[in-house]
Amino acid sequence: MTGADQAAPGRRDRKKRLTRAALTAAALRLVAERGLENVTVEEISEAADVSSRTFFNYFTGKDDALIGDRALDRDRVVTLLAAAPPGVSALEAVRLCLDEAIDTMQADRELWRLRLAVIAQNPSLLPRLIAGNAETERAMVEAVATRLGVDPDHGHPALVTAVAGAAFRTALLRWAADSGGRALRDLVDEAFAAVAAGLPDPQSS
Repeated sequence: MTGADQAAPGRRDRKKRLTRAALTAAALRLVAERGLENVTVEEISEAADVSSRTFFNYFTGKDDALIGDRALDRDRVVTLLAAAPPGVSALEAVRLCLDEAIDTMQADRELWRLRLAVIAQNPSLLPRLIAGNAETERAMVEAVATRLGVDPDHGHPALVTAVAGAAFRTALLRWAADSGGRALRDLVDEAFAAVAAGLPDPQSS
């Protein structure tokens, strides 16, 4: 096998990633400008300079193009949860397993801010988003239960996962709305620290 043959799969994968990213960016931009009901798959494809047939090689429809790229990969999250240091609490283990997702989202800040704005403007997207997140959360509950040595039906793993999810979403929405450019990691750390401290009321200025 020549060097060119070995390099070909890497180039193909890179091209696929670029095409997928272009379709996602085009879908988000057009929906932000016109509204969900006023954008077609054909228009998204044209904006990304590909055919509609190519679009359906990557996404099942325009909703999928808008929210189908999840920073939280279920299998990766479970692996990272299992790899967290044994001495940390379950809540801190969940926080640590979010590091890769935080880095991914921070590196593509404007795209993620646009995605969150589009979802806020189009509530019909929420059921699909929640369904996808629910799969990841169920896997996290099982991973936390395994880590703690308790049954998945025990209330604690589900509570830890739910509280961590709420803390992360709160930080994410603050980040999306923040014009000051605070890092997502700082906001996530702040939210998790508040939860770990028992949610003390802030001091009034």
